[in-house]
Amino acid sequence: MSVNDFVLVQGMHDTKLALRRWNDHPWRMLRPWATLSLLIACGLLAAVYVIAELSTPDPTDYLIPGYNSRATFHDYLAVLYRNSLVLALHAMACVAGFMAGSALPLSASKRSGISRWVHEKAGPLAIAFVICATTFSLCTQAYVIGGGAAAIAAQLGTGPGVLLLALVPHALPELFALFLPLAAWIVASRGGQWQDLLAATFVTVAISVPILLASAAMEIWVAPHLLHEIAAR
Repeated sequence: MSVNDFVLVQGMHDTKLALRRWNDHPWRMLRPWATLSLLIACGLLAAVYVIAELSTPDPTDYLIPGYNSRATFHDYLAVLYRNSLVLALHAMACVAGFMAGSALPLSASKRSGISRWVHEKAGPLAIAFVICATTFSLCTQAYVIGGGAAAIAAQLGTGPGVLLLALVPHALPELFALFLPLAAWIVASRGGQWQDLLAATFVTVAISVPILLASAAMEIWVAPHLLHEIAAR
């Protein structure tokens, strides 16, 4: 058996073991992921609020589906497309963590010379890249959403805080779902459980997808009614 085949077989074995272990005690596995994901989501909303308060509102009026333009199924798909890109980025962070923390060290242990050195160094570099990419994603989201929130709040004639309260019913579950793979990555990395990250990718994405489907529907067909309410005050 070649080294790559050995790593693949071991990786699938570790993934199956993790899924069986979690199936026996699902809440023990989900609780730290869910708690951390919720904290990250709340932290991002807080950052959005601060940026929105500090930003100068863009005078350009936004077209908001369901509020000042007709909400269509195409708008719903656009929200899903946007969120799927973020979910894919965080899911790939989980996969990269599995490869960097489990697959590459295992492969390096079966090699020698330059090949072993390359595989030993690739893991920490990959982990550093994931950290940088994730940090960039979070900062970019906070900046872009915060600027947009300032502009929309001004357009509605209200403050960013009131606007965010109206958006929280769909924004909080949406962000929770998007950050669930990232939370699993952080929990596994702190515990050195890199071999579980491939299983974590499958589980977190399976949980996140239906939440994102529901939150996108709320954003397109429910949130506009809340915006009318706060704009009328």
